[in-house]
Amino acid sequence: MSISAAFFAQAQDVSAIRNSIDVYSNSPMTGSAKFNAMGGSNGALGGDASSLLTNPAGLGVAISGEVNATLSITSNKNTSSFAGSSYGYNINKGDLGNIGGIMTFQLMTERAWKFINVGVNFSNQSIENYVETPGNSNIIYDFDENNSSSLGRHAYDRYGNLSKTSVGVGANYNNNVYIGAGLNFFNLTMDQSDTASFTSLQNGSSELFSKQNTPYYERSSGFSASLGVIGKLSPNFRLGASLETPTFWDIDRSYNFYNDPVYGDDYAVENRKLTTPLKATVSAAFVASKSFSMNIDYTLGLTRPKYKEYGPAESELNDFFKDNYKNVSEVRVGAEYRVKQIRVRGGYSYASNPLDALTISRFNNDGSVGDESYGNLILNDRNALSFGLGYDFKSFYIDATYQNISTKYSNPFMQGTVDPANNIEAGYYSSNKLISSDSYAVSDVKNNRNNFFLTFGWKF
Repeated sequence: MSISAAFFAQAQDVSAIRNSIDVYSNSPMTGSAKFNAMGGSNGALGGDASSLLTNPAGLGVAISGEVNATLSITSNKNTSSFAGSSYGYNINKGDLGNIGGIMTFQLMTERAWKFINVGVNFSNQSIENYVETPGNSNIIYDFDENNSSSLGRHAYDRYGNLSKTSVGVGANYNNNVYIGAGLNFFNLTMDQSDTASFTSLQNGSSELFSKQNTPYYERSSGFSASLGVIGKLSPNFRLGASLETPTFWDIDRSYNFYNDPVYGDDYAVENRKLTTPLKATVSAAFVASKSFSMNIDYTLGLTRPKYKEYGPAESELNDFFKDNYKNVSEVRVGAEYRVKQIRVRGGYSYASNPLDALTISRFNNDGSVGDESYGNLILNDRNALSFGLGYDFKSFYIDATYQNISTKYSNPFMQGTVDPANNIEAGYYSSNKLISSDSYAVSDVKNNRNNFFLTFGWKF
C-alpha cells in the first residue's frame, strides 16, 4: 500500500495520523504507583480506584475505603538518526499523575449482596514530545539558479496534557461475583509545530520554514463508558472481562496557513468529531495466598478511529485508517509479593503496531529518490517494563515505582506537494519562499521513557 501525496497534502501532516492513534486512541494512562508497577494489569484483581482504568468491577472487590495521590516524574528521550548523524533530546517533567478514592458501603443484610462501592479516579499525563532530525547536504531544493538550499534539520514539537476522570460503582455478590460500571471524561490540550531549516548554498545562511497548516492547536474533550465483571472460580483463581465504549471526541482546532490567494497568511479555526476504538479486555488472576498474587490482561481494539466527514481532510484520514489501521492488541502482566509490611511488585506490557506495512517514495542518503517499504512507519509496537516497592503502615501506605517504556519507528517528513488546480498547498513556507516535494525524508527514531511514581495513600 502506497501513501498518496494527496492524502498528506489534505490531512495537514504526518502527525495527524500519529496523534489520532497514539494520543487520542491508544495512549496508556497513569494510575497509582502500584497499578503502574504491575504493568497496568489488574483486570481480575481490582481493589482500588485504578480499577476504573481497566475493569470497573474491581471497585466491588474493595472492603475498606481508600484515598491516594501519586506524584509522577517523567523523562522522555527521542533520538533521531538520519544520513549518518543523530540528534537526541530529553524532556523532564514533574506533575500530579493520579488521584483515586473509594467509598465502601457494606450492606448489613442477610442477602447475598455484600458491598456497594463508589470510586473516583483522575489520571493526568504530559504528551510533550520533541523529535529533531539532522539534515543532509545532499538533499537540495532549487528556488532559482541563484538561490539553492540544502536540508539543515527538521523538527516536530508537541506539548500539552491528557487527563481522564472516571467515576464508577462496583458491587460484591456473595464474595464470588463482582460487577461494575464507569463513566470516563477526557480532556486534552495539544499544541504542535512542524518546521524545517534550510541552508543557502550561496552564502551559508539558514532560513526556517513552517509546514502549511502548522503550527496548530487542539483543545478537546471526550466521553466513554465502561462495564465489567469479575468471577471467582475458586479461592485462588479469578476471571474478569470488561468493555469500554468508543471515546467520542469533540476537537476544537486552529492552525496557521500560508500563501492563500485570497487572504495571504492567516489563521483558521475548525471543529472535528473523532470516534476512537471500542475496546474489550479479558483478565485472569491467581491469588496463591495473602503473600502472592498475579494478574494478566489482554485488551483488543474492536474498531478503528473514525472522523466525522466535513471535507476532504477527514475523508482522506478515514480512508487511510480503513486501508492501513490494524486492531491494536495489548498484553499486560503483573505480580505482587508481600513480606510482612513490605510489597514487591513487577510488571510488563506489550502493545502491537497499529499500522500495516507502508511503501513510500523516499530520499536516499545520496539525495536520489526511490520507493521503500516500512513495517514501522509513523508508529510501532510498544514495550513497558516496571518494578516497584511499597510499605504498609496499617492505615497509611507509600508505594514507589520505576517504569521504562520504549519504541522504535521510522519517521517520515518533508513531503508536501502543491496542486493549484485542486487548491492543495502543503509545502513548507518562509518569507514568500516555498519548498515542496513528492518524496519523504525518513529518519529512525528511538523513543525511551523513564518514569518514576510515588503514591501516598490512606485506608479507612
